[in-house]
Amino acid sequence: MNKKTKKDNIIKFPRNLSKLERQVEAILFAAEEPIDLETIEKRVPNATNVKKILKNIQIDYHNRGINLVCSRNKWSFRTPEDLSKTMSLQKSTHKKLSKAAVETLSIIVYHQPVTRSEIEEIRGVAFATNTLEILLELDWVRPAGRKNVPGKPIQYATTESFLNHFNIQNLSDLPSVEELSSAGLIDTSSIDASIFGTGKFYKESLSKEKEDIYSEIEKAIDQAPKSDN
Repeated sequence: MNKKTKKDNIIKFPRNLSKLERQVEAILFAAEEPIDLETIEKRVPNATNVKKILKNIQIDYHNRGINLVCSRNKWSFRTPEDLSKTMSLQKSTHKKLSKAAVETLSIIVYHQPVTRSEIEEIRGVAFATNTLEILLELDWVRPAGRKNVPGKPIQYATTESFLNHFNIQNLSDLPSVEELSSAGLIDTSSIDASIFGTGKFYKESLSKEKEDIYSEIEKAIDQAPKSDN
């Protein structure tokens, strides 16, 4: 009679982390936002090859409930994409953005830098109470200098927090006007594709204003009293 050999069950325990790895892991866990390699190196003096340590930690967390992710050269712990449905119950308790806030954010994303009056011009309606302030509080939008026009209005643009929240590497990764149109999300018949997403919404109107100014100057010269000379 053949005897069946029974294989021993081998339990693989997690590897022991070095002191440096534990320090890097603690820094990442405590960080309020993604941090870059240089910042980690400054916090762990005398550390060598921090990038390799990050890669090792990334491998350790690969199949766990949180992953170590590198986005835009910055490292942070995040929930894996395949667990997004599990986390949806937590997300549903958050207050949803109003339609006005979503529209305002979309305009800033695709026309930045853009002023408050330009946003109202694009939307076709005046701002509701706290619409822009909510986006500023979420740190998805920030002041981006003043526009060089009369009144020097403040311009607004998206932040790095916006990219991190929506897991976007660069603004160029956002869908183009053609892609949005093909998906049936926008009607291109009412959109000037030449200015969509370029931050040049007022280029034509400003050009027209200059033409009007020159026209008024020429008119004033023509109407001025003629000298005898």
